[in-house]
Amino acid sequence: MAAGNVNPFNLSDSEEEAEQRPNETVDTERSPSDGAPGPPPGNPFSPPADAEPPALLLSSNRTSPSVEGISVSAAATAAMAGGAETRVSVDVIAAQLLRDQYIITALEFHTELLEAGRELPRLRDYFSNPGNFERQSGTPPASKDQVLGPGGPLNRAGSISTLDSLDFARYSDDGNRESDERVAVLEFELRKARETIQALRANLTQAAEREVPSQERKNFKSSPEIQEPIRPLEKRALNFLVNEYLLKNEYKLSAITFSDENDDQDFELWDDVGLNIPKPPDLLQLYRNCGTALPSPRETVDVAVGVDLGELPGNYITQDPPKKPDLSQQQQTEVVQELEYQISLLNSEKQSLAEQIKKLQSEIQTLKRSVSSPPPASLDLGSQATSTPPAATSVTDPLPVSHTQPPTDNGQYLDIRGVSEPENNPEPPSAQNTPHPHPQSHGKLKSRPPVKFDQPNRKLSPAFQEALLSFCRMSSDSRLGAEVSRIADSEESVMLMLGRCLPHIVPNVLLAKREELIPLILCTACLHPEPKERDQLLHILFNLIKRPDDEQRQMILTGCVAFARHVGPTRVEAELLPQCWEQINHKYPERRLLVAESCGALAPYLPKEIRSSLVLSMLQQMLTEDKADMVREAVVKSLGIIMGYIDDPDKYSQGFELMLLSLGDPSERVVSAIHQVFIPAFAAWTTELGTLHSALIPSLLARIEKLLTHGEHGLDEHKLHMFLSALQSLIPPLFAVVLQNAPFTSRAKLHGDIPPIEVTRFPRPASPLQDVATIIGSREMLSALLLLYDYQLEHEGTTGWDSLLWVVNQLLPQLIEIVGRINVSSSTCVHEFSRFFWRLCRTFGKIFTNTKVKPQFQEILRLSEENVDATTGNGILTKATVPIYATGVLTCYNQEEDRKLLVGFLEDVMTTLSLSHAPLDSLKASFVELGANPVYHEMLLTVLWYGVVHTSALVRCTAARMFELILRGMSEALVDRRAAPALITLCSGPEFSVRISTIPAFGTIMETVTQKELLERVKMQLASFLEDPQYQDQHSLHMEIIRTFGRVGPNAEPRFRDEFVLPHLHKLALANNSQTVESKRIDIATQLFEAYSALSCCFISEELMVNHFLPGLRCLRADMEQLSPEHEVILSSMIKECEIKVENRGIGDAQGSVSIASSLVGEDAKTKFLSKMGQLTTSGAMLANVFQRKK
Repeated sequence: MAAGNVNPFNLSDSEEEAEQRPNETVDTERSPSDGAPGPPPGNPFSPPADAEPPALLLSSNRTSPSVEGISVSAAATAAMAGGAETRVSVDVIAAQLLRDQYIITALEFHTELLEAGRELPRLRDYFSNPGNFERQSGTPPASKDQVLGPGGPLNRAGSISTLDSLDFARYSDDGNRESDERVAVLEFELRKARETIQALRANLTQAAEREVPSQERKNFKSSPEIQEPIRPLEKRALNFLVNEYLLKNEYKLSAITFSDENDDQDFELWDDVGLNIPKPPDLLQLYRNCGTALPSPRETVDVAVGVDLGELPGNYITQDPPKKPDLSQQQQTEVVQELEYQISLLNSEKQSLAEQIKKLQSEIQTLKRSVSSPPPASLDLGSQATSTPPAATSVTDPLPVSHTQPPTDNGQYLDIRGVSEPENNPEPPSAQNTPHPHPQSHGKLKSRPPVKFDQPNRKLSPAFQEALLSFCRMSSDSRLGAEVSRIADSEESVMLMLGRCLPHIVPNVLLAKREELIPLILCTACLHPEPKERDQLLHILFNLIKRPDDEQRQMILTGCVAFARHVGPTRVEAELLPQCWEQINHKYPERRLLVAESCGALAPYLPKEIRSSLVLSMLQQMLTEDKADMVREAVVKSLGIIMGYIDDPDKYSQGFELMLLSLGDPSERVVSAIHQVFIPAFAAWTTELGTLHSALIPSLLARIEKLLTHGEHGLDEHKLHMFLSALQSLIPPLFAVVLQNAPFTSRAKLHGDIPPIEVTRFPRPASPLQDVATIIGSREMLSALLLLYDYQLEHEGTTGWDSLLWVVNQLLPQLIEIVGRINVSSSTCVHEFSRFFWRLCRTFGKIFTNTKVKPQFQEILRLSEENVDATTGNGILTKATVPIYATGVLTCYNQEEDRKLLVGFLEDVMTTLSLSHAPLDSLKASFVELGANPVYHEMLLTVLWYGVVHTSALVRCTAARMFELILRGMSEALVDRRAAPALITLCSGPEFSVRISTIPAFGTIMETVTQKELLERVKMQLASFLEDPQYQDQHSLHMEIIRTFGRVGPNAEPRFRDEFVLPHLHKLALANNSQTVESKRIDIATQLFEAYSALSCCFISEELMVNHFLPGLRCLRADMEQLSPEHEVILSSMIKECEIKVENRGIGDAQGSVSIASSLVGEDAKTKFLSKMGQLTTSGAMLANVFQRKK
């Protein structure tokens, strides 16, 4: 009995029937304890067999019986009043409640029985059957709000709930669950509405089949020239196939137009054509098979293999055989004729099939002996079809199966139906020498022997046998039970089964282990025949893990690539790309990262039009809009992969803009990715287009020149770095172009003795894509080309070598001209260009550097002796050309002759600039850039020693000032051994200007060195400057010392600061009070103010505070009262705070040191004080007002 169409309590709703049987008592019904599965035939509550079950709607908002309802006890009393004194069973009470439609009371009764552990089958079956709570007719209710029930019009329920779907928690007081309940209601009503639509469709389908009279159909068949008019069902089916064909073959506009013209049909759902109508093959398959002639009887035959029902247990019959529709007499005649023809074909083939069966049986016996213990319950339709005895093929109702139609999921599983697929090849397996197209496992399945079951020698009736087996507790009503109860008979059926089961399996697997499902999901998505199921499976794949980590993303990407390789570009575009597009704006960055990485991984497997349009646009959108650094980094890498596969020259400009956009990204990760992946790939494409040296590099140079031209108000160093770094990444592909287009390229041979490339021949590449060997193809080929390259440059020249001539005659002069225009005081620009020239020279080699690069710089710098004293022509020596040539070109190679050339160049520049009284910025930039590398410290000291012993005082002054720039990173041993003696030598000279120039260098030594002996020597030298009477009137010397004390005091050793700096500042401040020259007095006072402001942040002991710091501040205030009142206000505030702190320290616990800044009011006093110091130079009066307002 099917639970969906038979009422489980089998009651009649007619009250007249009860009145007609007044003498029948309820005690005639047997209780469940008697073992009977249901009421006896004489049960007064049992209706006739054809009784129609009642239609009923149960309102979800009824939680208690209505006013006219009866209680359980009342029902029992009423039942017992008319019968014997025997106890009425609960089943009778339940039947009475259901008969009288007291559904709520029956539900409460059922609930109480459940709580007592006495479940009643009648109530369980009733409340678990949704069919009892909806209309059974195929027509919808007349009104949306009301339907007619047995007792008249009933309000439409908010939810048609069964007992299985009831959520008792929603009736509790724990919280408001109206939203969840409403969603459940809507989902249930939608499901029921769809079932009603399907029922209506079935009626329409049958009506459509009967539209053409059978007599007319017979006339059409007898006269082929007369075409039978198309039926509505056929029209809808053909429309569906045509639309499917248009979509599969990319006729999207035609498909849209066709869909609009047939707006009464849903092309997304095949069931819209008609219910229970199997879907035919697509149009292409129909066309390929329409011209196939009918095979001769000796070639092949349609065979349908059945299973004798007597051989099967009764319980296995889970479905009734389908009833054939009533046919007219003419149709029956046609069917009989067709069947007779099929029988004749079978008889003609009987003899040949018998011979084949004998051969197959012998092979089966052989395989049985080879297999040790085959599974006892393995069913194989293929073996049954080939090893069935000849008598089994003689069937009275064969089911012809088309050879050309692919297998569909029509329920033909290895269960009771037992219908196998026909073999396309009639030859026995032993005669097939060609490889089988199916997998090996399928072949093994075909070779298994048929499974036979021993039939008992009993005479049980089939009904008794079925009833007996019904006590085996097997569940085939649920979805999972239906899947478990049948075994797929083919690979496609396995795929269909996986497609149905996987969506239910995935949510129940732990997140940490879901990647284990990836192979299963991918295989099913590859082989599943239904596009919608494949789309659902791929959707599950991309949503498998909420926030996949690196390893999980790599696993998913590996699966996507394997899927793409298997299905081809068309399905990748149609099935995988939409999944990426859906998650392009996902809220989790890990999911967007998966999309970005997928675009790059799938690039080689996409159609080229999609690769250069849709995918490129997706990545461009993500690069522009995504806020996560790691996502944009992956986007840039995927864009690089796209650039490696793109072949549309029109996309060059878009690629160039993407490169500039990525270079300007604020994230270092993104910029690093652009240099590692995108620029090398983009350069490789421009090399093939021939635009690397004609468009890409000139475009970047033009942007650099534009920056320098419009940089009067300040050069945008960030953009300069951006463009220059891109140029630097283009050096390896440029050199590869020079090698590949050289005159000797055709002579390069890989065989013979090819020396390996030196490890230091090329700069270390940022990524493998920037390795010249990778660009060329192999290290062997690169080595062979380098040998010929050096020989060509050294012996044969560059004639006919267009690519190298472009570098020499256009690129280098333009770069040198740009270098001369940058600001030499910008250490960042100098460093960037120095690194660029260093990489350029190292990549192109030493011969190229010596013969092509150095001569062009030397020609511009013109360091000949006749121009030493000239004031004209030395402008270039003050530009950035000097430090870039010294640090970017002359340091490329570190052999002896290279070092001599660098030392000589720096000596000449120092001499020329000193004697010309020119600014020393270019020389300082050279020393700063070179001094950052300890390798060049010895060499720089050699250059400076040349200046120390030079005859000109101007050169010696320049040398003394250069010491300050290189001492910070120099080792103490080198300072003690070479720098300090050189400085003391300069101090011993007669010129005061030279001695004064050494003071900053001595201050730097005091700031950076910890060696006591060396510090004492420096201290003695500085003390001689301060205490020697010959320096008492040296105003410039005092200014330099005070400036140096203010610079190095906070960082110098505390002992040096306490014992030397503070006492001497006090003496200088006191001496400045008696200075008669006002200009000198204000100069010294200003320098003292800066020094005291810097030292006020240091920890000073109370003794020094009282003896030196406060007296010095008071002397300075005395000067500022007359010279700068705004400074005097600040000094007064500093003195007051120091005095308060000293007084408080005397009262409280004595402490070793005090910070003037920390004594200011508030926790941020130090910051405020320093900010006031910085504003003083521009707005002193304003600061004075600030201090006055604070008082």
